[in-house]
Amino acid sequence: MPVLEKTQVAPHAAEQVNSAKTRQPLYAARKKIFPKRASGRFRQFKWLVMAITLGIYYLTPWLRWDRGPFAPDQAVLLDLANRRFYFFFVEIWPQEFYYVAGLLMMAGIGLFLITSTVGRAWCGYTCPQTVWVDLFLVVERAIEGDRNARMKLDAGPWTMRKLVLRPTKHAIWLVIAAATGGSWIFYFADAPTLAGEVFRGIAAPVAYVTIAVLTATTYTIGGLMREQVCTYMCPWPRIQAAMLDENSLTVTYNDWRGEPRSRHTKKALAAGQPVGDCVDCNACVAVCPMGIDIRDGQQLECITCALCIDACDGVMEKLGRERGLISYATLSDYNANMALATAGSTTPVNPALIRTANGTFSDGLAHFHLRKIFRLRTFIYLGAWSAVGLALLISLLTRERLELNVLHDRNPQFVTLSDGSIRNGYTVKLLNMIPEPRTIVVTLQGFPGAEMSAVGIELPPARSFDTLVEPDRLKVLKVFVRQPAGQIEGIAQSFKFRIEDKAGLESAEYTATFNAPEIAR
Repeated sequence: MPVLEKTQVAPHAAEQVNSAKTRQPLYAARKKIFPKRASGRFRQFKWLVMAITLGIYYLTPWLRWDRGPFAPDQAVLLDLANRRFYFFFVEIWPQEFYYVAGLLMMAGIGLFLITSTVGRAWCGYTCPQTVWVDLFLVVERAIEGDRNARMKLDAGPWTMRKLVLRPTKHAIWLVIAAATGGSWIFYFADAPTLAGEVFRGIAAPVAYVTIAVLTATTYTIGGLMREQVCTYMCPWPRIQAAMLDENSLTVTYNDWRGEPRSRHTKKALAAGQPVGDCVDCNACVAVCPMGIDIRDGQQLECITCALCIDACDGVMEKLGRERGLISYATLSDYNANMALATAGSTTPVNPALIRTANGTFSDGLAHFHLRKIFRLRTFIYLGAWSAVGLALLISLLTRERLELNVLHDRNPQFVTLSDGSIRNGYTVKLLNMIPEPRTIVVTLQGFPGAEMSAVGIELPPARSFDTLVEPDRLKVLKVFVRQPAGQIEGIAQSFKFRIEDKAGLESAEYTATFNAPEIAR
């Protein structure tokens, strides 16, 4: 290997697979990408995010939450059989689906907020596709080696070593994919119980089908397709342009500082040529999981994972230069610095225009400040997001957990008894929405002289009666209301059914109608 100049680093034989300048045909064969392992602050942050997100996904079904003896103790559970959604202390019923709709609204607005401020940070750090691809790459590097070793193995013949390494890698990928599918089904039933049934082969067929489908999709999308999912299947790269403006942070190659690039800095300086900080080492291309060259500018394939920043910062440190040749920057700052480096767009980029005589950056350079992302658009998104969240919180804290619904009999609408009194029938539904039994008092209000009786409750007719409603259950009662003939005031009279928890915690009312014949008046 030739001796490198002090201001040089070994270039990487990396070529962008996806180029913003030359788009591949839609049905072109996929070119494999072999991203090099990066190291630095953004890579460390991605490790942290990956550990947290995977931990949440795999471990959440196993968390316990004591709701008493009448409710499941799984902290997060989508109980489809009983039509319940449990999330720690929150229990959602089917008629309360608006909470789920509200959360989806918050997720959408939050995605707009994140994108408008820090670009595709969701895609680069927390998107499930990104997280699982990172996990699969960890396995791939551990078995086959880093970039050069993987490229050599892929291009080489099928030796015994390759016959061992490749199946081993794919077998571990399949185990991860199966664990992913298996974890998903645990959100829909008691995790320890279902896990035992799955391994004993006695679980419901739908459990095995779900595991098989999710195993296949995780293995295919995360292990085989990788960047193609982000480029061709995900709509967000094409939507994000509407979310960005000149003050949005995006991963940017600062060519006002890096151009003209050269791998032979000393020779260029000796020849009196202007030289930028970019040494054309291709380190940014080598680490990119999407196979792009960030120096081509913004492009839809970029997920802003910032690994190119780590790679470039490492090179700049070796060369004794300032970090940040590739950095998070706003378009407004970039344009201001480009105008400075080109003397107002009158000359090509000249590094001398952005530095002082002693080599430090000029004071005229624009630098990012946190206040730049706090603008009208940010406040609108933040306000909308907060408003939806606050409305959901207030609704959640003030919602009633005892509901009443009454249906009047349609045929017959009334019955005339032997003593001349009129009787109406009603189907009364009492909904107890807490995981504890409750004694409910049912009372007539605003209907003088009327009495009621309920089928199955052995009590004489009265204006109220008690009934026990099981935890998290709907109790349906057949109730008859009788009014003496002499007290009937019209063919349709309004009154109220009132229910109240005997402990005095909650109550509900329903306005009903009592029908009578014209001759009863």
